[in-house]
Amino acid sequence: MTNTTHFGYKTVAEDEKVREVAKVFHSVAAKYDIMNDVMSAGLHRVWKAFTIANAAVRPGFKCLDIAGGTGDLAKVFAKQAGPTGEVWLTDINESMLRVGRDRLLNRGLVTPTMLCDAEKLPFPDNYFDRISVAFGLRNMTHKDQALAEMRRVLKPGGKLLVLEFSKVAEPLKTPYDLYSFKILPWMGSKIAGDADSYRYLAESIRMHPDQETLKKMMEDAGLERVQYYNLTAGICALHTGIKM
Repeated sequence: MTNTTHFGYKTVAEDEKVREVAKVFHSVAAKYDIMNDVMSAGLHRVWKAFTIANAAVRPGFKCLDIAGGTGDLAKVFAKQAGPTGEVWLTDINESMLRVGRDRLLNRGLVTPTMLCDAEKLPFPDNYFDRISVAFGLRNMTHKDQALAEMRRVLKPGGKLLVLEFSKVAEPLKTPYDLYSFKILPWMGSKIAGDADSYRYLAESIRMHPDQETLKKMMEDAGLERVQYYNLTAGICALHTGIKM
């Protein structure tokens, strides 16, 4: 029997979801950063800055940026970790990873990049001081498996940071839905030439676990001192957890 999962609001076979998510990000890779700025009115940069501050990367740290895409976090971590550190930029999508790798090289940052699946991380146990995943967890088929893998490769005392769209405060729900399902696909069509991918992104946000559910999932994966910070009235949330 084929296992099923959700792709936006549709129910699909698990292997079909992997293919469909790949198509979305192959399609949007070239315009991903422009669309992020337009979609969030630049707020994604503030959210990422908050994540970077919470990561508190120090010289010599080993860091893993999962679903790192165009490299916003890896770029800063590489500078903070310095020549004695080790920062990996990874993504399951080759188009996104190429954009991120090229951006890092253009800034003179030579740091390892790898095409890899967060559900099967090719790293040894207890290796990284910090692991980040920004706007990537909701696209993963087995989130519990991915979180368990992230914990496995963290060092004891290491921190996982999950930045993701979340459940917005109730007074904003109606205008946020209007924006997500009407305006966002229209902008995707005009700027990236792809309304369907941005319609999927809006749906995937609604299907992602809310703040408390994700906190419980991280605890179930074995992380401790799990907490979250609502950003911009819950449009986005940063979850952090420690491996003890």
